[in-house]
Amino acid sequence: MFRKRDWKEYLPEEIREKVKKAIEETLPYSCAIIQSKDSRIAQLWVAIALLKKELEEKSKLIEIAVKPWKSIVEMGEIEKKRTIEKIVTDLLQPKDKEQKEIVDKLVESLMKF
Repeated sequence: MFRKRDWKEYLPEEIREKVKKAIEETLPYSCAIIQSKDSRIAQLWVAIALLKKELEEKSKLIEIAVKPWKSIVEMGEIEKKRTIEKIVTDLLQPKDKEQKEIVDKLVESLMKF
């Protein structure tokens, strides 16, 4: 006799495990899910909310981790500009304000590279 397979059996193992985990994570909210008109839809919404919560938590952690790197990059840019200014100033040796302005424009142009 032909046995109808559960739809999850058609999924790759990796995805099937994720579905199983997502369903299991909704179990603590069973009381609320059962109270809904359509418990299957409610369970999906709970799973989505749990994923959203996890995503927000991960995003906060990434934001915390990125801040020091942004500071390091910023410090590197400051040092880069100082070095370029020194090299250009040593090469061109500006004598007046007008030449100093030219050096500044050249430094700003070189900072783009």
